[in-house]
Amino acid sequence: MATMNMLQAINNALDIAMAEDEKVICFGEDVGIFGGVFRATSHLQEKYGKARCFNTPLVEQGIIGFANGLAAQGSVPVAEIQFADYIFPAFDQIVNETAKYRYRSGDLFNVGGLTIRTPYGGGIAGGLYHSQSPEAYFTHTPGLKVVVPRNPYQAKGLLLAAIRDPDPVLFLEPKRLYRASVGEVPEDDYQLQIGEADVIKEGSDITLVGWGAQMEVIGKAVELAEEQGIACEVIDLRSLLPWDADTVVESVLKTGRLVVSHEAPLTGGFAGEIAATVQERCFLYLESPIRRVTGLDTPFPLALEKEYLPDHLKIFEAIRESVNF
Repeated sequence: MATMNMLQAINNALDIAMAEDEKVICFGEDVGIFGGVFRATSHLQEKYGKARCFNTPLVEQGIIGFANGLAAQGSVPVAEIQFADYIFPAFDQIVNETAKYRYRSGDLFNVGGLTIRTPYGGGIAGGLYHSQSPEAYFTHTPGLKVVVPRNPYQAKGLLLAAIRDPDPVLFLEPKRLYRASVGEVPEDDYQLQIGEADVIKEGSDITLVGWGAQMEVIGKAVELAEEQGIACEVIDLRSLLPWDADTVVESVLKTGRLVVSHEAPLTGGFAGEIAATVQERCFLYLESPIRRVTGLDTPFPLALEKEYLPDHLKIFEAIRESVNF
């Protein structure tokens, strides 16, 4: 296997998809000869031409409207929104058009071939317009799938699965991990199942759930907990819509405790959905209240980014409080 960082794995997945199917088209702001602001699309225009990898105007609603039209006519568009913070002008197109195409036509037509890639999350000192985590907005939308990889291996396998999925997929890429996360990645074509969580570590005392870059932070908290004899079970959801409730519930039935962590603000964050579902299905097995360790209910700060983000110490404190409740 080759050693790749997350950007290289994403680029490799796009290369494989474009080589396999001439209907796959990549476009977005600066994705052409420049290769995207993070270089995720490097050399694709050079290899496949300007008709299949090209720049768009700086208009997110137009990018997704154009992608919907292409997908409805049988193309397989992979549209890039340069930062997830910029996705909100395209919100109407995504939730009212992309997600509802199949339903409104009785499956006479759909945009199932559409994948929307976008870098998201904090950790790069990007301030309020380059650090947000908007995943929860889209998990409220039937008709979409929402996927978040945590490492290069997942990024490649999940992106290939997303491009070939019969439903439109929002693919959120943790930008903090683009070059920081490095690992072995098969050079061949492979896919990972969307909607299936990954149990990273088994344990008997408490369950920890997260996704994306937060999994690295959870891992550091688990190391501190294990020094105190606390056996943690760690689950990476990988997909938020659909999310693997059965795997989480099975774990909590065993451990009796749950901590969920994400970068997005607390109120309305996806951790609330997880907590509600687990409470409904595991109520009589819970040994302590479900804990959420998240970002704050404020705009994402520039100078105080470290205070805002849910770090390993905050998660470790939640683990201790849950176990000692």
